[in-house]
Amino acid sequence: MLPWKRVLRPLAALLLTAAIATVPATTTAQAADASSSGWNDYSCKPSAAHPRPVVLVHGTLGNSVDNWLGLAPYLKVRGYCVFSLDYGQVEGVPFFHGLGPVEKSAAQLRDFVDKVLAATGAAETDLVGHSQGGMMPRWYLRFLGGAAKVNALVGIAPSNHGTDLNGFTRLLPYFPGAADLLSKNTPALADQVVGSDFLKKLNAGGDTVPGVRYTVIATKYDEVVTPWRSQYLSGPDVRNVLLQDLCPVDLSEHVAVGLLDRIAFHEVANALDPARATPTTCASAFD
Repeated sequence: MLPWKRVLRPLAALLLTAAIATVPATTTAQAADASSSGWNDYSCKPSAAHPRPVVLVHGTLGNSVDNWLGLAPYLKVRGYCVFSLDYGQVEGVPFFHGLGPVEKSAAQLRDFVDKVLAATGAAETDLVGHSQGGMMPRWYLRFLGGAAKVNALVGIAPSNHGTDLNGFTRLLPYFPGAADLLSKNTPALADQVVGSDFLKKLNAGGDTVPGVRYTVIATKYDEVVTPWRSQYLSGPDVRNVLLQDLCPVDLSEHVAVGLLDRIAFHEVANALDPARATPTTCASAFD
C-alpha cells in the first residue's frame, strides 16, 4: 500500500467519527426492527441440535440490523434462534451506534442476554460480535457475570487489544484537542485505542475467563483493527483463525469480513457447533 493511503484511511475514519458526532437526529432514519428481517423472533425456541440462542453484537458505527444482513439469515436457515441488539447509543446520533463507553455497552449486553434467555428458556447463549462487538462482551464475561450465561464468544475482527489505526493514533498528541474529541463525543473509540485505561483493565490478568470457549476470526487485510495480530487472544479454550490460512484468495478487509464474507460465516458456524464442524475452504463461499 502506498504511504499516503496508509495515512488517509485512518484519517478518514477519524474525520467520519467527528462528523457523525454532530449529525442531527432528523437526517438519518432509525434502523428497522430486526424482527422484520427474520430474526429477533422471541417466540423462537432453540432445538436439540442448536440448544443455545445466538446473540449478535454489532461493531462501532453499526446497528442491530445492517451489521447482520448477511450473517443473521445464514444462521437462521441453519436452525439457530438469532437475536441482535443496539448498544452504545450517543444522544443526537441515530443509526450509528457502538459509540458510548464500552463498560456501559457491556451492561446493555448483559440486560439483553437476560431478556433472550428468559424468552427462549435456554440456560446459556452464544455470542458473535464484529469489531468492538467481539471485544466488548469480554467485559461482560469478566466483570458482569456473563461467564455463567455464555457458552462461547466468537469475535470477527475483534478489537481485543486495541488498534493503532495503522499507526495513526500515535499522531493524536500532535493534534491539540483530538484525543479530547474522541473521549467526549465517541468514548468507545477512545476505549479502543491501544494502551487505553479501559483495555489495560480488561486484559489485566489474562484474556479469558474459565468456562467460555473463544474463537477469533481475523483477516490480514484488516485496516481498522491494526496490527491484525492484536485481535488474537491467549489462554485456555481459545482458537485463533486467520482467514487467509483457510482461503488464500480471501481479500476481505475489516468491514467485509463481518458483513458478507461467507468463508468467515462458515467458521462462525463451526465455532458455534464444533461437534459438527466441517473444513472451511474457498468453496465455503458458496455454501
